Amino acid sequence: MSQTPLTHKGAERLREELKRLKKVERPAVIEAIAEARAHGDLKENAEYHAAREQQGFIEGRIQELESALSHARIIDIGKLNIEPGKVVFGARVTLLEDVEGAEEQSWQIVGDLESSVAERRLAISAPLARALIGSMEGDVAEVDTPNGKRVYEIVEVRYDSDN
Repeated sequence: MSQTPLTHKGAERLREELKRLKKVERPAVIEAIAEARAHGDLKENAEYHAAREQQGFIEGRIQELESALSHARIIDIGKLNIEPGKVVFGARVTLLEDVEGAEEQSWQIVGDLESSVAERRLAISAPLARALIGSMEGDVAEVDTPNGKRVYEIVEVRYDSDN
């Protein structure tokens, strides 16, 4: 299996999720299954079936996280020798879309497992991230999207070593 790139902070978030799943959610669902079993007939026991389904999701996520962390390549951007202003994995990039009235947007380029639109973390495999990697501050990046070609100006590139 190939190595999965992760930022240091992203690996920590995944370890915390794994810890929570093992120490909190797994015991809670086991208790829910035991309680549902105590109610008798399991064929028509909706609580039992829901708890078993939840247990399957939790166990699947635990396996996924353990596998990902065991194959992770944790990249600490603070320890890399990077040309200032160059977009690399882990960098926080501020962009301005070439659209009338567009506002600046800031994204950190991270591994696929740690990406989150809500937290402005962009997966390295995303078309925008692939278009940005290797570019320099001040460059223009073009991205083909389902809605047509988008053009972004790279306004700023920051390297936060704690991300």
